[in-house]
Amino acid sequence: MDNRVEVREFLSSRRAKLTPDDVGLPDVGQRRVPGLRRGEVAALAGVSIEYYSKLERGALGGVSTSVLDAIARALRLDDAERSHLFNLAQAADGTSDILRPRRRTKTWTPRPSLTWVLDAITGGPALIRNGRMDLLATNSLGRAMHASLYERTPGPVPNFARYTFLDEDSHRFYPDWDTAADTAVAILRTEAGRDPHDRLMHDLVGELATRSDEFRRRWSSHDVRLHGSGTKTFHHTAVGELELAYESVDMVSDPGLSLTIYAAEPASPTAEALALLGSLTATLERTEPKSRNA
Repeated sequence: MDNRVEVREFLSSRRAKLTPDDVGLPDVGQRRVPGLRRGEVAALAGVSIEYYSKLERGALGGVSTSVLDAIARALRLDDAERSHLFNLAQAADGTSDILRPRRRTKTWTPRPSLTWVLDAITGGPALIRNGRMDLLATNSLGRAMHASLYERTPGPVPNFARYTFLDEDSHRFYPDWDTAADTAVAILRTEAGRDPHDRLMHDLVGELATRSDEFRRRWSSHDVRLHGSGTKTFHHTAVGELELAYESVDMVSDPGLSLTIYAAEPASPTAEALALLGSLTATLERTEPKSRNA
């Protein structure tokens, strides 16, 4: 991905989201486009308009941390957006390749000890994915919850983004499909900024942009997010609606991968549905054992 284009579009899109009133400035004169003017951002950041304009044109190479912080404050960037800006700056000056932990280029398979850890999580679904949203490994409940995703994937490794945008079944699985779609794109955009030279990411984004208007529209918004915790609702074909809390953590031992664990509120309808799903899964595994890892 062209770093200068990414920088330009990201900064200009963040600037377009703000109004003078948002940042305590008077609204003076007619504005040709929505949002703050470059000069207003420059003033808020304490830099010259010439310098800020240069940065917004994509020339982030060599910019200091203090200037990046000032721009992040001026544009009211949240934690995910600020991190994305710093990732773009690292890519611009070449330091991202030095700072980024080495990632495996071969097909990833879970260590036996990691499989044991997944097996030990019995109260809720658990899964491991990478930044491209490939579903790499699960526990039994995780596999059962995503049964449709596995069944409808033509290749060996399911991908949440492909499923969301290229398979109509995703509208059934995600009752709030728009939020799921927004989240998927924001995760991909965040990962693209973190690892701009990932060829497989380039291929995935190109495929989705070519085949899905919904993806292409969301991708152009340049929204990013840190996928840490929250609540999601799913609709499972066997047990119905599941409203699950989740926590996601980056895996220090496997850079670029994250572990997500889902849990239901105790004594809730979802807890009962998960118990039923677990019972169905145990029965199925006794009769037809399956690998839980892609």
